[in-house]
Amino acid sequence: MLTEVKTTERVWPMLSPVVFFPHTESEYQRLVALLDKLIDIVGENENHPLASLMEVVGVLIEKYEDEHVPELTESTSGVRFESRINV
Repeated sequence: MLTEVKTTERVWPMLSPVVFFPHTESEYQRLVALLDKLIDIVGENENHPLASLMEVVGVLIEKYEDEHVPELTESTSGVRFESRINV
């Protein structure tokens, strides 16, 4: 495990501009754009080398939306719309 941590520490400066928790709308939009590109590249291929990254970016986006984007509801019909991106 120590080897993995040391490897991560070495490569993190190259990854941190891509994999980060969004704190602002601008950072959120950057992750959404990245996810769109990953979806275009990976598609539904769960064995693609970037499939795990696509999933991680999706979780980061979902967490931001849970905290910052209000859910849309239509009270007259009881139908609930969620403004999340499903990955």
